[in-house]
Amino acid sequence: MGRFLIVLCVAIGLWAALSAVTVPNSARAAADADQPAKQEVPEGFVSLFDGKTLDGWEGFADLWSVKDGVIVGQTKADPKLTHNTFLVYTKKEFGDFDLRLSFRITSTWGNSGIQFRSKVLDKGKMGPIVGGYQADMEAGAKYTGMLYEERGRGIIGPRGQKTIVGADGKKTTEASDVAKSDAVQATIKAGQWNTYRIVAKGNVIQLFVNGLKSAELVDNQDAKAAKTGVIALQLHVGQPMQVEYKDICIKQL
Repeated sequence: MGRFLIVLCVAIGLWAALSAVTVPNSARAAADADQPAKQEVPEGFVSLFDGKTLDGWEGFADLWSVKDGVIVGQTKADPKLTHNTFLVYTKKEFGDFDLRLSFRITSTWGNSGIQFRSKVLDKGKMGPIVGGYQADMEAGAKYTGMLYEERGRGIIGPRGQKTIVGADGKKTTEASDVAKSDAVQATIKAGQWNTYRIVAKGNVIQLFVNGLKSAELVDNQDAKAAKTGVIALQLHVGQPMQVEYKDICIKQL
């Protein structure tokens, strides 16, 4: 009987030891499953967002945060946003580049955009005020994929067409491989992740939404066509909204 009790105690001890090892491993596996997938940076590109912090970015802390591996911009009814505000990448300015990211607007109303070749114009009461080229996006069905110039010339590259701005500022269009506006809109998944790509080289700017070329601009108005500047993410004045960004990477051309 004594020998049996010894064997039984040893067996119980081994079972307890194995349980102590396997339970934490199971819990760890479940926790890992909840984590966002690690960004796969294309060859030749560098990431502008580490997936954990806003290191290298500057904006109004009450409006911007990192949650579950994504950048979150959120406005509320109180305090109400009093001006368009931006999260600015501060480590470097870019001229010719290929920029890629994923975005989604999770609120019913939303207006945002990606600034590039832009300038910080003022510190702003609720974060940096930025002017320059913007790849536009919204929760509606008209503007995502168009080229806008914040605090400048307004809509300079409507979605669904190639636009040429002359030295005198006059705009013309020409036939191109830009997708029709309705075709671009049909690819956009409301409230879900979509992709944006911006290719800027010289005076030619191309925008792509979910793989379709949504707009192209040839900007010959040298006095106003920026050649380099900051990259920034926008929160627009209006109703409370939330926009999210991830997988932000860039390749200099």
